[in-house]
Amino acid sequence: MTNADNIIKELSLLATEEKQRFLPRFFKTGKGQYGEGDIFLGVIVPHTRIIARKYADIDKSDILKLLNSEYHEVRLCALLIMVRKCQKGNDNVMREMFNMYLKHTDRINNWELVDLSAPMIVGNYLVDKSHDILYRLAESKLLWDNRIAIVSTISFIRRNEFDDTYNLALKMMNHPHDLIHKAIGWMLREAGKRNPRRLYEFVDTYRTEMPRTMLRYAIEKFSKEEKKWLMRK
Repeated sequence: MTNADNIIKELSLLATEEKQRFLPRFFKTGKGQYGEGDIFLGVIVPHTRIIARKYADIDKSDILKLLNSEYHEVRLCALLIMVRKCQKGNDNVMREMFNMYLKHTDRINNWELVDLSAPMIVGNYLVDKSHDILYRLAESKLLWDNRIAIVSTISFIRRNEFDDTYNLALKMMNHPHDLIHKAIGWMLREAGKRNPRRLYEFVDTYRTEMPRTMLRYAIEKFSKEEKKWLMRK
């Protein structure tokens, strides 16, 4: 058996019927929903992380096999292994993981998969490089590419670099999906924790254009009075 086969077997042994019933509902896998068709073993994230740590040294071929799995948790395990390789590797390793990641974004097809991987694999790699790829991802027809673009900017926010977050927020302001509204609002809120004045001014300028979900997420840390003023019609 390959390492990938062993990982799938061990994840299967950690599955529970309760989570197998709950997770498809939680991640909206019904017809017409954002996670339509996704299949779950029924494994919680902490257990998936344990397996990822155990098999952190597997090679690229095994990672690709995991990424192509029909099971959500198996794909997540692949991504968590890639994250660990980025955290422990040099720039060459990070570039290899970055390139592999962007070639397979169709397999990173859920907000959880994006949020637990994009900052470390994409954002951290790009901190000292061109950020142009994020704007191309923002223009993609694939919902998950769009989410990768904005969520990756948290790596820049942590370095007190906010321009890409605000620029991408403007670029995707009229996105049709609330998963992007939530992601943008989340990143704006994170930027606002470090520079409240800039967030306040941005929201005050664009509050009538921002989807209400995005607006509510962005101003979550403001005072009641500020929220009331910024949410006014």
